[in-house]
Amino acid sequence: MKINSITIAVVDDHDLFREGLLLVLNQIDGFEVIFDSADGNQCIEFVRHSIPDVVLMDINMPIIDGVETTKKILKLSPNLKIIALSMFADLLHYSQMIHAGVKGFVQKKATKYELQQAINEVYKGGNYFSQEILQMVAFHSINSSHSLNRLTNRECDVLDLVCKGFTSQEISEKLSISIKTVEVHRGNIFSKAGVRNTAELIIWAVKNNYFTIG
Repeated sequence: MKINSITIAVVDDHDLFREGLLLVLNQIDGFEVIFDSADGNQCIEFVRHSIPDVVLMDINMPIIDGVETTKKILKLSPNLKIIALSMFADLLHYSQMIHAGVKGFVQKKATKYELQQAINEVYKGGNYFSQEILQMVAFHSINSSHSLNRLTNRECDVLDLVCKGFTSQEISEKLSISIKTVEVHRGNIFSKAGVRNTAELIIWAVKNNYFTIG
């Protein structure tokens, strides 16, 4: 294993695509693929004894799909960082993948640079959505029934920084407020938005015009 590399697992049932992805990933300095499979069950077994830094997960797979595989490996390792590999045809599954706990989506047609950016961002603790996917999910998948619970100006400030990937500590420093106050605002925002994780929150923020991508 390479020292100080981001270790990656790839799960995709299209052999040609997976092999091409492995070739690209292994050409990027600082990345190391330590597992690949066409089978979600094999990924589950792998995670029982070895935890990669980031998992690239296909959504539509036979036997056990990306949604169930994601749920099962996150039960084994709750802090595991998962990025969904997606196509436009996967629209109906996006919401399920977000609820399952993925940290972002990358289109299968993404460039090498975007893939590298996504992995680095998620590895650091952030979320990553390709612009086209985020727009689609925001306007088609997430229920906006909570949007009438309008945010205060300070909650909008906190939300903007959360969507940009800042930690509570960083938000505290930028807004000159205590971490405890940041956490109170975050809790209020999550409650008003009716979401369960940061990925859902970003989508809700885009859908309700609190945050603009690009």
